[in-house]
Amino acid sequence: MDYSKTLQYLFGQLPMFQRSGPAAYKANLDNTLALDVLFQHPHRMFRTIHVAGTNGKGSVSHWLASVLQSAGYKTGLYTSPHLVDYRERIRVNGEMISEAAVSNFVERFLDMNRELNIEPSFFELSVMMAFDFFAAQQVDVAVIEVGLGGRLDSTNIITPDLSVITNISLDHTNLLGTTIAAIAAEKAGIIKAGVPVIIGESHPESEPVFRAKARELGAPLEMADQQYLLLPGNQFGLSLTNECVVLYRDLVPGLSGHYQQKNLVTVLAAIQVLRKKYEKITEAAVREGIEQVVTMTGLRGRWEQISEQPRIICDTGHNEAGLDDVVRQLASESFSQLHFVFGTVNDKDINAILALLPKNARYYFTQAGIERALDANQLQALAVPFGLRGTVHQTVREALAAARSNAKPNDLIFVGGSTFVVAEIINE
Repeated sequence: MDYSKTLQYLFGQLPMFQRSGPAAYKANLDNTLALDVLFQHPHRMFRTIHVAGTNGKGSVSHWLASVLQSAGYKTGLYTSPHLVDYRERIRVNGEMISEAAVSNFVERFLDMNRELNIEPSFFELSVMMAFDFFAAQQVDVAVIEVGLGGRLDSTNIITPDLSVITNISLDHTNLLGTTIAAIAAEKAGIIKAGVPVIIGESHPESEPVFRAKARELGAPLEMADQQYLLLPGNQFGLSLTNECVVLYRDLVPGLSGHYQQKNLVTVLAAIQVLRKKYEKITEAAVREGIEQVVTMTGLRGRWEQISEQPRIICDTGHNEAGLDDVVRQLASESFSQLHFVFGTVNDKDINAILALLPKNARYYFTQAGIERALDANQLQALAVPFGLRGTVHQTVREALAAARSNAKPNDLIFVGGSTFVVAEIINE
C-alpha cells in the first residue's frame, strides 16, 4: 500500500472526530485495549509523560518534549490534531514519522486484523501507530497528549512518570459534561496510582475534583499556579509563605503570546518533578528546550506571525477560553485596523465565542473544508446581533485573500477560530 492509499484509508474509511464530530467518539477503551494486545503492548517499552487539559496541552507537550530532547533523551511526541501533514502527530526528536512507516503500520494492522475484525476509529489507530513506532525507535521517553477528555481517551492505557492537566474550561460539553466539575472528572481520569500530577491552573470547581482523585490514588499533586510564580523578566520561582525562591532567571520563551506564560508555569512546575527522575535535565537543557521549542519539535500555529506588512498572525485557539486569551492578546497589539478571518466548527458554544470577539474588527467569515465546519453564511448571521460585521467567503484562502487586498501596511490580519482554519493557511 503506497502512502496516498494509506491516507485514503485513514481519512476515508475510519470514523474521524475532526471530520464528523461526536459520531466518531468511542466512549470506552475496548478497541484501544484490543489493539494494544494485537501489537504486544508497545507502550510498555518506554517511559511516558501524559498531558491533558482543555487548552494549552499542545504547547505544554511540545515544551516538555523539547526540554527532554535538549537533555539528551531520545524523545517521542504524540499530539493531535495535525495542521498540514498527518505525520506531524508522531515525532521522534522532532522528526516526523516517515511515510513508509505509516504505510507499513497500516498494512500490518490490516493483515493481523483479518480474523479479529477490530473496527478502530481514526484516533484509536493513530495512537497505536505512535506507540508502536516509539517502541520500534527505542525512545527513552514519549510525551503523550490526550486527544479528548482523559478517562476514556485512547492514550489512557499508559502509566506515566508524570501526569499533567493544564486547565479546565467548558468545551466538548456534549461529550464531557456541562460543568467545570464534570469535565474535571473526565480529565482526572489520567491520574494514576502513585504517579505525581501537576495541575496547571486552579479553579474553585475543578480543584476539589483533582485533589479528591489524587488522594484516592495516592498520587502526589501540585497546583502549579499556587506553588510557582513567573516574575517580571521571565524569572521563575517557587512561592513560599513570605518569599519567592527564584529557580530560573531571564528565561527566553520560544513561544510568544501572553497566554503562554500560564503554560510556561505549568511546564516548569512539571520539570521540577521530572528532574527527580530524569537526571540529565540540567538548567542548560531547560533553557535550551524552553527557548528552542519550535526548532526542536516543529510546533506551529501558536500566535505565529506568517507575514509582515501587513502583519498576519494565526492562532489555533478554538473555544471560549482559548479565544478569550487571543482577544486579550489582540487588545495589546498595535495596528491601524484589525482584519479578522474567522471560522469555527458547529459543536462549539458559538454565542459565547461571538460575545468575546472585538467589535472594532473587519470580519471575513469563512469555513474550513471539513464536515464539522459551521457554514460561513450561518456564522455571519449569528454574528450580527453581537455587532460583528463583515463579508462571507466560502473558503479560508478566499477570506485571507480578501483581507490581504483590503489591509494597509500598518493593519493586522488575524486568522483563527478553529485549528482547521489555521491549518489551511499555515503554509501560505
